[in-house]
Amino acid sequence: MRTIYVAAAAALLAAHPAFAQKHAPEFNWGPAPAIFPAGAKMAVLQGDPGKAEFFTVRLDLPDGYRVAPHWHPTDEMITVIKGTFYLGMGDKLDAKTATVLPAGAFGKVDANMHHYALTKGRTIVQVHALGPFQLIYVNPADDPTKRTAAK
Repeated sequence: MRTIYVAAAAALLAAHPAFAQKHAPEFNWGPAPAIFPAGAKMAVLQGDPGKAEFFTVRLDLPDGYRVAPHWHPTDEMITVIKGTFYLGMGDKLDAKTATVLPAGAFGKVDANMHHYALTKGRTIVQVHALGPFQLIYVNPADDPTKRTAAK
């Protein structure tokens, strides 16, 4: 009986114009914005990260990837899809004190909280937040867009 209810609910949602779904092969992957260190790929699943609306993105990060201490003006929800994601709090990147988030883990970082990230193995994370997306580095010298502009 439960299967019938689930199937009926899925059919109703699929018929509703506000319902949207995407499957991994349909994701449009491209380079992550320049505010991220080189090497990351990003796919927008829902919304527009540049607008004042909810959005969902996936980031595909290579082994050993690091994002220096930074903060966002809105809460950030992170789900680890694949690999191992290390999430640390504070103004200095310290792998030894970061929390290990394996595939399937979920984390939330409050607005304005200083944090950093590292990966072990190729890692894919899904990020959900309210836009417009902003990533502000604690140390402006860590901002890849500033380093590129200085060259």
